[in-house]
Amino acid sequence: MKRSIRIRFTMIFIGLMAGIFVGIWCVNNWMLEWFYINQKVDALQLGYTRMNELVMERWESGGSINDEFITDSYGEEVQTPAIELLRSLGDQYNITMVIIDSFSNTPVVASTRDVKFMMDRVFQYMVGRNNPRTELILKEDNYTIQKTYDTRSKSFYLESWGYYGDNRTIFMMSIPLASIRESVQLSNKFLAYVGIMALVLSSIVVYFTTKKVTSPILQLAHISERMSNLDFDAKYQGNAQDEIGILGNSVNTLSDKLKETIGELKSANNQLLKDIEEKNQIDEMRQEFIGNVSHELKTPIALIQGYAEGLTEGMAQDKESRDYYCEVIMDEANKMNTMVRQLLTLNALESGNDMVTMERFDLVELIQGVLAAARILIEQKQAKIIFYCDHPVYVWADEFKIEEVVTNYVSNALNHLDGKKIICITIEELGDNVRVAVRNTGTLIPQEALSNLWTKFYKVDKARTRAYGGSGIGLSIVKAIMDSHHKECGVRNVEDGVEFWFTLDSKV
Repeated sequence: MKRSIRIRFTMIFIGLMAGIFVGIWCVNNWMLEWFYINQKVDALQLGYTRMNELVMERWESGGSINDEFITDSYGEEVQTPAIELLRSLGDQYNITMVIIDSFSNTPVVASTRDVKFMMDRVFQYMVGRNNPRTELILKEDNYTIQKTYDTRSKSFYLESWGYYGDNRTIFMMSIPLASIRESVQLSNKFLAYVGIMALVLSSIVVYFTTKKVTSPILQLAHISERMSNLDFDAKYQGNAQDEIGILGNSVNTLSDKLKETIGELKSANNQLLKDIEEKNQIDEMRQEFIGNVSHELKTPIALIQGYAEGLTEGMAQDKESRDYYCEVIMDEANKMNTMVRQLLTLNALESGNDMVTMERFDLVELIQGVLAAARILIEQKQAKIIFYCDHPVYVWADEFKIEEVVTNYVSNALNHLDGKKIICITIEELGDNVRVAVRNTGTLIPQEALSNLWTKFYKVDKARTRAYGGSGIGLSIVKAIMDSHHKECGVRNVEDGVEFWFTLDSKV
């Protein structure tokens, strides 16, 4: 891998560690000495402040600092605040001090054996005889802090000298300065050795530990490659709760979503193919419809035209012939009118333009009304009607449309009546539904033709249908009406005939 993340991480770590070590080296080399001296200066200022407080307390009470440095009868020092402070400064900050009474030019107390040497130096400083290798650090009203090179010990010191607030007591404090430059050099040398070793070891550790990071990433890359090939079975198996674990879970979720989406797309594609097929079928049905309408209209138009020409050419000389010709023309015109009205009704139903008006009515009364209207045709067919219901049966539907359904069922039964010539109408109450069935004796319908009866212009026996003037649209209207009510209708062969049925709601 030319641009491996492991190598990038390792190089970034090496660069970061190297930068840290270089920074520490620079800080040690240029700032450590300054920091060290400032700490010592702070210690000298603290020693002056605290001892000056004790001097001023004695002076304000009418005494002197000499009273703080006394011995008992056994020659032992009495533990006074000044003695404790002197010891504390020596123990904590390595400060040596000498305090001199300027009136007597005698030391009050000293924490060093070189009392005379320190007294001589402070007196020299006071008269302006400074060591040429002295560097002024800080100068206040009552004291001075300076860096001095001692030729005797060949070392540097920080010295503070001057007067306390009583203007009587002289002091001098000294702190030895270690060879800070040498210490810095040694520290930097040691840091370099340790840094190089730490850098090498940590780089090796980082290189191998980054495998824990890169391995899941490579796994995710492999999963992504399989996903690009529409293989969604590969899943991220890691259980880490870090960012990579979250990414892995997101990839798994993405894989599931893509799988689901592709499934939906395939389903949609299948549905699209189905819709295209249905469109083609609709186009075929439209063409077939036009052909059927043309065929159904062609015969009555031809008859009307022929008989009308016969009348105009004087072929019917007597009144009986003319009446016959006119009767045929009127009969064929009525058939055409009926078919057109049925087509308009069916088109309105199928397009949804004919709204369903739901109302509550007595279904028994409706059936009785249809039978009364068809009484003449019933008598002509010598049909026996069996319908008995001793109580009203109320349903919710469009009364006008249901009347048309019943009328079509009764008319269809009368036109196909045979054998015993019995038409049986039954109403069966089934919970919240009512089932109406119209059964007639006669020839059974072929089983393969049952499902096609609801298709426009479909005729089982075309000759018989033509004989009673049927167009093959009535049952299509029935199916459209029941679909608009979201209810079921059907047909079945029974023992001695055929039964047509439909269902309605008896409750809201």
